[in-house]
Amino acid sequence: MVTYQDLLAVGEDEKKRIEFVRETINKHKSSELYKMAETAYLYDAKKNVTISQYEKTLTTVTGRIVQDNYSPNHKVISNFFDRFVCQQNQFLLGNGVTWQNDDTEKKVGKNFDNRLQYAGKNALIGGVSFGFWNLDHVEVFKVTEFAPLPDEENGSLRAGIRWWQIDANKPLRATLYEEDGYTEYIWNRKEDGSLNAEGEVYREKQKYIINVRTSEVDGTQILDGENYPTFPIVPFWGNPQHQSELVGMQEGIDAYDLIKNGFENDLDNAQIYWLIKGAGGMDDVDLARFLQRIKYNNIVNPEDGQEVEAVPIEIPYEAREKLLDRIKKDLYEDYMALDLQGIASGAATATQIRAAYEPMNTKADQYEYCVLDFIHGILSVAGIEDEPTFTRSMLVNTQEEVQTVLQAADYLGREYTTQKILTLLGDGDKAEEVMRTVEADELDRISEEPEDEDIVQN
Repeated sequence: MVTYQDLLAVGEDEKKRIEFVRETINKHKSSELYKMAETAYLYDAKKNVTISQYEKTLTTVTGRIVQDNYSPNHKVISNFFDRFVCQQNQFLLGNGVTWQNDDTEKKVGKNFDNRLQYAGKNALIGGVSFGFWNLDHVEVFKVTEFAPLPDEENGSLRAGIRWWQIDANKPLRATLYEEDGYTEYIWNRKEDGSLNAEGEVYREKQKYIINVRTSEVDGTQILDGENYPTFPIVPFWGNPQHQSELVGMQEGIDAYDLIKNGFENDLDNAQIYWLIKGAGGMDDVDLARFLQRIKYNNIVNPEDGQEVEAVPIEIPYEAREKLLDRIKKDLYEDYMALDLQGIASGAATATQIRAAYEPMNTKADQYEYCVLDFIHGILSVAGIEDEPTFTRSMLVNTQEEVQTVLQAADYLGREYTTQKILTLLGDGDKAEEVMRTVEADELDRISEEPEDEDIVQN
């Protein structure tokens, strides 16, 4: 691992710093964190590595292993990982952040909730993502495009390198972020198409915050620059283990895919063996040629005195179905995810729904610690004081929940009861409007009621 102290040891020599940036990128790409993240992003994109690379083989009579070009080789890929990650991330962050101060939402930027969800998903997939506070908004870097440089003494992030290359035959760009500013580098392509090992400074180091003045006479002028009180890039870890959520899940997903596709291949290719009578003079080579002719021509041409009979093999259907169900159940339990089939098949009570959500709530508690650490880090850089809270996205038995609230309405008060019921109905943002309408109706009704004196006179 390359650290912040390694950067300090390079000094200010620009050639050495350029070489350091390139070497750091290469070393990061060879790290276990990066390699696992690469695999996890493939699974998230429904490109499961094991089933994608799986090839069926045959063993010849001479013992040589060759590719099986005769039987089907389906590669249907499951979507477990992306489903689990999306479910966990949106369960906690799907309703956005609730701030204590009214002006915080404006300070962190109107797209903060979207950026937070994006950072969270990448943290769960790759193990970590990085949020860069860029003046008035958050930018998110994946671990597959950002090499962190932690402090050897306390492990805090003190510097980092982000790189990108839109195509293999295009220049490599990189930005070195430090506490006192950032520097941009570029490695151009040579005439033969290879990447030039000797890069160059694309843009000299500059401050993170540039103060400008604009007037009709002078136009826009740069006055000076300043930096943040601390390093403006904050790591967002997906779990306390600091690893991809695919760890421990990949083997189960691979087993499910391999068994499912093996089942489909067997159904697509009738499982039979051939019983040949009167073929005592045929050796192994002759039998192999006989089967090869069948696979090529789909025709049986027995010799004189021979009888050929195809004997079908019953495919073990029930055993595979039970095994697939067991693996699927284990995947949900191991990830602590919610299988909606368990509560969507009937009218589940509120107690049953809460019990089904309990594993996910437990995992969300752990995930929330990581989210809060990230948000507090961003707020510290931006100079904002506030405490975020979250409303988790849960299915509810609406009728039962509303009845429960109404039964306690005398104790909860009208305002809270109205807000709670509208929230359950999905219209929580209309609570103030509804309360104003109710109060206006009551005033109208009171004004229309006759006084006691009028009743007596009549």
